[in-house]
Amino acid sequence: MTPDLPPLRDVIARHGLAASKALGQNFLLDAQLLARIARVPGDLTDAEVLEIGPGPGGLTRALLAAGARVTAIERDHRCIPALAELGEAYPDRLRVIEGDALEIDAASLFEGKPHIASNLPYNIGTALLVRWLSTNWAPWWQSLTLMFQREVAERIVAGVGDDAYGRLAILSQWRSTAKLAMPVHRSAFTPPPKVMSAVVHIVPADAPHGVDLGVLERLTAAAFGQRRKMLRQSLKPVAGALAALESLGIDAARRAETISVAEFASLAAKVGS
Repeated sequence: MTPDLPPLRDVIARHGLAASKALGQNFLLDAQLLARIARVPGDLTDAEVLEIGPGPGGLTRALLAAGARVTAIERDHRCIPALAELGEAYPDRLRVIEGDALEIDAASLFEGKPHIASNLPYNIGTALLVRWLSTNWAPWWQSLTLMFQREVAERIVAGVGDDAYGRLAILSQWRSTAKLAMPVHRSAFTPPPKVMSAVVHIVPADAPHGVDLGVLERLTAAAFGQRRKMLRQSLKPVAGALAALESLGIDAARRAETISVAEFASLAAKVGS
């Protein structure tokens, strides 16, 4: 049975939880929207979920109501009492860790593989995503359901030829599937941010054979660092890259934004072999 909880606005007012700009906080209060986000990973009945930056616990409520066992990492000490009250309403289902998510080894908190679901603080969202995508494969998590600024979300899911296509798209897609799960209007937040947001869903897939992440990162850094130049110029500093282009039949006159994720992976495998 779902416990009878006070409105989130009342919890925020009672605990004096004005959103902190310094911590990148923007609170979501719409229960229906939060429930939709909690459904993105699929059935969470008795599933472990990691949430970063729960704030007053809006998404946390939705995840718990969906049946999840939630581990929440919260840096803002002001939010801890509100989360403790939520833990009392859901006995043995919510574990709250006070600390900085950038400094905590989240993988060590779980015996199995959790889903990660978060309305990420804007100032650390991309850094956390890159960390989670740069882990050894298969990763320690089952899926990522994450809120980003819309511009960042578009960079994550962008396809070859899109204006937003670049290094973040390749990192997100070379051994994962990434999709835009839903847009979220700025008016849904308190206080409303200046930009629109979106929820991205990422699921790990098999990594292409023989691709080293470090090599792939060197190639994409060089290629997109000079994205308007032809590959014969932008990839010249990467040892073996021009020979690999020729071996794979990739035209060196092409530019980075025309090279697919699969082609970059093949190029990285050839350079690293």
